[in-house]
This record gives sequence, structure tokens and C-alpha cells, in this order.
Amino acid sequence: MENFTDDEVMMMAIAFEDEEEDEDQTPPAKKKKWVHEAWTKRETEGEFATLFKELVADGKKIHEYFKMSQHHFELLLRKLDVYLKKEDTKFRLAITPRERLAVCLRYLATGDSMTTISFSYRLRKTTVHEIVHETCTIIVDKLLKEAITQPTEEIWKDIAKQFFERWNFPNCLGAPDGKHIFIKKPPNSGTEFYNYKGRFSIVLLALVDAKCNFLAVDVGAKGRDRDGGIFANSNLGHALENNNLSVPSDSILPGTDTVAPYVIVGDEAFPLKTYLMRPYSGQDLNNQKRIFNYRLSRARRTSENAFVILTQKFRIFNRRIELDPEYADKIVLATCILHNFIRKYDGMQDVDSGEGPSHQHHLELAQLSKRGGKSSKSAFQVREIYKNYFNSEAGAVPWQNESINNL
Repeated sequence: MENFTDDEVMMMAIAFEDEEEDEDQTPPAKKKKWVHEAWTKRETEGEFATLFKELVADGKKIHEYFKMSQHHFELLLRKLDVYLKKEDTKFRLAITPRERLAVCLRYLATGDSMTTISFSYRLRKTTVHEIVHETCTIIVDKLLKEAITQPTEEIWKDIAKQFFERWNFPNCLGAPDGKHIFIKKPPNSGTEFYNYKGRFSIVLLALVDAKCNFLAVDVGAKGRDRDGGIFANSNLGHALENNNLSVPSDSILPGTDTVAPYVIVGDEAFPLKTYLMRPYSGQDLNNQKRIFNYRLSRARRTSENAFVILTQKFRIFNRRIELDPEYADKIVLATCILHNFIRKYDGMQDVDSGEGPSHQHHLELAQLSKRGGKSSKSAFQVREIYKNYFNSEAGAVPWQNESINNL
């Protein structure tokens, strides 16, 4: 390696650090400051230089560390390496793509603060900020279309087949749901991001398939908005309203000669549409309506399960994200892509079914057109068709009466 003069060594020790102590503040305020001696030992004493090489030799430990196997960490790195690579400078060696990916994944997997990651990897906090933001941006830009692609009519039929086989709901294309992601209060935002839980948040709206994979995601709605309103104003909601998603034509319900449209299934926060089934409301429901509600709830459980899997794998969601919304949006979208990527390549198990990874067919909201539309009275008729089917000999499941009695 090139020999440096004392003056050059001193110049190498100059860095930019946060001016304020608020960890994870974005974008960070900066000032010139001498780097602590410990930070100059990253290449010999940082976590990547010491612990990482030991983890590589133990498949179980590296899975615990990154929430993915070593083999699939390497696969992800191969896909992103060229985009993560930085050039060396006269005064220092660039942080390698492998270490940059490790820093980002460790931050997402643990939920540790960027200050904690800074200490463990012997990196400036501003550098951790830059690595996480840039890596998540690259994941979104380079892997989105691979992880979330628009289904064809045949793929929709395959998704519906899986919902019927796994969850006993025919003609079902997915389950939408919203998840609040807690963030710090954005500056000058008033109550726009203040949600019903009394915290500031952005909303992740997702459509989930029968195997808990994300078919569609929409990130960034403000916390005060409700799931139904977010859905109505989303690309997904407009595209379904205008029937421009290659959704199959109405199909005969299994074991009957009754024709019904393909639908998605949501909770009471969503509107009733010919393509979106929601529960019957009220307390004094007859058994037929209660059975419909039970069967719908059972199918839409996949969206809840998907969020459970997401938060178990990425512990970043177990704490408040100390970032402004535009940065938090990118992180959330990156985790959704990694969720599908891991389940596609890493053999992650479903919460209920115990089966292996899903098919690879998904839907990207950004590709859908935004046009208006109105719901129809026929939505009530469609719900009646499904209610009658679930209460018929052809559509009933043996345990449904006992299940509604235990509710």
C-alpha cells in the first residue's frame, strides 16, 4: 500500500459528524470534526472485519444475523454488487459492496439505531445513514420488477386456485390490508401523520397472496388516513375499479353452476365492491352471515400473517423509525422487496400452512393506471352469492359452524 506523509495521515482523520445528538436524524446536519481513534480501526476491529468472517462459517448464525442464509446473501450481493461499488480515494479504501450490504441488512434485521450500528462497524453515523439510504434505493431500483411483477390472467387464476386450496375461498385474488409504520414527527406537518393510535406514522398498504407474499405495495400514505381511503386513492384501487388488471372473467364456483366474479377480501375498513368483499356489519347477525364473515376472515388472515412475517424478519418495524417520511418510505419498500426475495429463494415457511415458498407472480402498483370509478349496488348481490355458497353443501367446510359458535 502507498506510504503517506504525516500530513496526509492527519487529513485522512478528518470527517463529517452530526451536529446534533438526535440519532438517525435525516438529513444529518454536519460539521468538521476529528474522527475518534476507534473509527480509524474499522478494517481490523470493526464488526465486519471480526465477527462477519466467523458467521460465514456457521450457516445458522449468519441466518440469525441477517435473517437470510449465507447462500442467499451471496445471491443478493451478486445482483447488487456493481451498483454498490465505490471507488478508492488517495486517502482511503472504499467500503466494499459486501460490507455496505451487511451494514444495511443488519440495520433492517435488528432495529438497532444507526448510532449502535456506527459503533459496532466502526463507521461514522453519517456514513451509516448514507449506506442504508443508498442500499435501500438500489434494492428498490434494481429488484422491484423481479420481486413484484404484474400478473397475467393465467397467473391470477393460479393465485385464486391457491386461495381455494389453502383457505377455502374460491375466486379470491388476494387480501388487502394496511400497516402503520411509526416514524418521528415530520417537521411542519401538523397532524397529517398523526394516527388513531396517538403516534406519527406512514401507512404500508399491501395486497397479499395465499402464501403471504406481497402482490402489491403502496407506501407513504399519511398516518391520519384510513385504510379504505388509502385503497380508494391508490393505483390498485383505481385499476380494479376500471378492470384493467387482466383479471379473469367471472367463473363458476366449485361444485355448483353459480357464476361469481373474482374478488379480493378485506376487513371492515374497506368498501364493499363487486371486486372487494368485506364482512357484514352489526352484532345481531344470523348464522349465514356469521359464517360468511368467518370464511372471509379466514382468507384475509394471509395479509395479517404477511405483516407478522415482515416484522419478525425486519425488527426495524419494532421501533420508531427516526427518519423523515421520504427516507422511511424507501426503507419500507425495500423490506417488502426483500420479503418476497427471501421467500422466493430462501424457502421461508408460511405462518399457517407449513408449506414452502410461493410462486413468483406479483403486481407492482407503480405500473397501474389511475382512473376514477364508482361502486355498484351489485356489490351487495355478489356478497350474497358468496354467503349462499359458504352455507351450501358444495361450499361449506365441516368446522365452520363450530368455529362461529366459538367466536
